[in-house]
Amino acid sequence: MHRLFVALRPPAALRRILLDIMDGVEGARWQDEAQLHLTLRYIGEVERPVAEDIAVALQAIHAPAPTLALSGVGRFDTGARGLALWAGIAPHDAIAALHRKVDHALVRAGLPPEGRAFLPHVTLARLNRASGPVDGFFAAYAGLTSPAMRFDHLILYESHLGQDGAWYEPIVRVPLG
Repeated sequence: MHRLFVALRPPAALRRILLDIMDGVEGARWQDEAQLHLTLRYIGEVERPVAEDIAVALQAIHAPAPTLALSGVGRFDTGARGLALWAGIAPHDAIAALHRKVDHALVRAGLPPEGRAFLPHVTLARLNRASGPVDGFFAAYAGLTSPAMRFDHLILYESHLGQDGAWYEPIVRVPLG
């Protein structure tokens, strides 16, 4: 089985900004540089023939390369798995159009349509009940912004779960623009 998701990799300058703010929450499991991505669609576990169909469907996508910027921070309550801290991405319309194209391509490849609302973000950290308070982090970075930067590739990633957490392997890169 292959555990897949489709994402954009932030440009190096944007990743540096994100890495610079990853601090100040005791017990947070901060993402490392290689893990930073903007998920367009989580796919989950699929057999190899389905993974191959997904790769072909994604390569047929033609879309402009979005120019995006950081826009604030937030958190998700992921239930039993704890909390996730994230940095928002704007403008929403530019990335939402690409999200819809990806979703339509995956539906044509045989997957069900996305059932969750799309909130463009880059996950920064995972928290658990033992993690320290996040109020200081939110106070410091609520107004987080960055220059707008171009995201040039759509990437199909395979997620591998290991003892130290997940690591992501790029399987297919689709140029945008």
